[in-house]
Amino acid sequence: MTFRPVTSLSQAQPTLEGAGVHLHRAFGFNDPELSDPFLLLDDFRNDAPHLYEKGFPWHPHRGIETITYVLEGTVEHSDSLGNTGRLGPGSVQWMTAGSGILHQEMPQGNARGQMHGFQLWANLPSSLKMTAPRYQDIGQSDIETMVDDDGTSVRIITGKFWGKTGPVDGVAADPLFLDVSIPPNTRKVLPVDTYANAMAYIFAGAGKFRDASTPMGIKVEKEFAGQELHLRDMSGDRTLVRFGTGDQIEVQAGPEGMRFLLISGKPIKEPVAWHGPVVMNTRAELQRAFRELNEGSFIKSGASGL
Repeated sequence: MTFRPVTSLSQAQPTLEGAGVHLHRAFGFNDPELSDPFLLLDDFRNDAPHLYEKGFPWHPHRGIETITYVLEGTVEHSDSLGNTGRLGPGSVQWMTAGSGILHQEMPQGNARGQMHGFQLWANLPSSLKMTAPRYQDIGQSDIETMVDDDGTSVRIITGKFWGKTGPVDGVAADPLFLDVSIPPNTRKVLPVDTYANAMAYIFAGAGKFRDASTPMGIKVEKEFAGQELHLRDMSGDRTLVRFGTGDQIEVQAGPEGMRFLLISGKPIKEPVAWHGPVVMNTRAELQRAFRELNEGSFIKSGASGL
C-alpha cells in the first residue's frame, strides 16, 4: 500500500455564472489534463438570495456529463427532454448531455435564505460525445451513508466504496464521488483506485492530508505561501487538494473536524476542445456544435430521458 502525496493546494476562486450567480470555482477552464476525466467543479454557496436567485436560465450542453449535489435549499430544473424536477437537500442530479441538451437550473434558498450545492463536470470520451442525452434524479433517501466505528461518515454518491455502490450509475468516467465527514482530531485512511486521478475539496472544518514523504516540490498557491513547511498540506474551507499516485490517502482532522468531497476517476487521455458549455475533441467539432445551435439543429432526434 502506498499513500498518495499531496501535489498542490489551491483556493476556490469567486466567479459569476448563469444570470449572475455568485459561486466559487475549485477548478475549470484551465488545463483539463490536470483533472482528467473531470473538467470543472463549482461550489455554489450563499446566504443572500439576490446573489443566486436569478439562476442558470436555458442554456446548451454537449459532450459532457454533470453531477449536481445539493446540500441546502433546492434547485428546480427542466430540460429539452421534457424532464422537470426539484432537487432538495441531500439529493443528486446526473445528466449526460451527449449529443446535445438544453436545460435550466433555478436555485432557491431554504427558510433562512441559504443555498449550497456543487456541480461536477465529467468529460465524455470521443466514442460517447454524440450519445443520446440521459437524465436522472436521485433522492436523499436513496444515497447510502456509511458510518465507521470512529464516527467517520461517508455518503456514497457514485462509485464503489467500503463494499457499497452509490446510486448514480452509468457515468462514462466511472468516478468515485464521496461526501466525507471526519470527526474532530481523528486520523483516517481511505482507499483510492491506484489508476485514477484523485482530489479532495474541503468545504467545512480543516485538517491535514499525509504526504508520502517529505513534502518537497509541492506547488503551493499564493494563499498558502506564508505558511511553514509542515503546515503546507493543512487544508481549510474551499480548499482543493490534488494528490499524486498511490492507493490510499491519510487524513488527520483538526479540532473542529473536517468535511470534504473525495473525487477520483480514470483519465480519458484524449484531446479537449472546449468553449463554454460544449466540450469536444477538435475545434471543427466545436464549431459544428455552435453552428448547429445557431441553425436550430443542436438537439438530435431519438433523445430520451431515463
